[in-house]
Amino acid sequence: MMRSFSTDPVDPALLDRILQSALRSPTAGNTRGTAWVVLEGPEQTAAYFDTTTDEQWRDHYQGWSDGLARAPVVLLAYTSPDAYVARYAEADKASAGLGAGEDAWSVPYWIGDAAFGVMAVLLGTVDAGLGACILGTFRGEAELAGRLGVPTGWRLFCAVLLGHPDGRDHRSASLDRAGPTPTERIHRATW
Repeated sequence: MMRSFSTDPVDPALLDRILQSALRSPTAGNTRGTAWVVLEGPEQTAAYFDTTTDEQWRDHYQGWSDGLARAPVVLLAYTSPDAYVARYAEADKASAGLGAGEDAWSVPYWIGDAAFGVMAVLLGTVDAGLGACILGTFRGEAELAGRLGVPTGWRLFCAVLLGHPDGRDHRSASLDRAGPTPTERIHRATW
């Protein structure tokens, strides 16, 4: 994850290739219930930062917020729970009982499908020699959706900031956090 971007634009053909790979990622029941809003350049990307951050956030992440806001591309990964509920109410999927509504899903496939698409974007970004960062959106989602004309029922999964590195290292303190070893996380034959 990169947290400080240059303002250099991303080649539109390269960006399209990265997004096409996201559209080819797995989709439960062939629902294709994910979509992307692409914001390019400072005027468009400002729509994301203006609606989803505030002065307190910018102060808290001082040093990072400017580097993040310079990202020349913000990709917004949206997903439609309604599309999955409707798809799983169709005859070939109805026996799963998932067409009854969102509450019927112990694991919402719309979240998995959105994550698959984001991972495809991240891998394509690295392959292209660019950098990216994922941001969760914890405020302003409805205002952002209204500003961008997102249809009702679509939910923002996350934002992917994408661009060229500016050479500054804004290392996350999370990297210093102790964690389990691979052998504590990979279990063969039994837990």
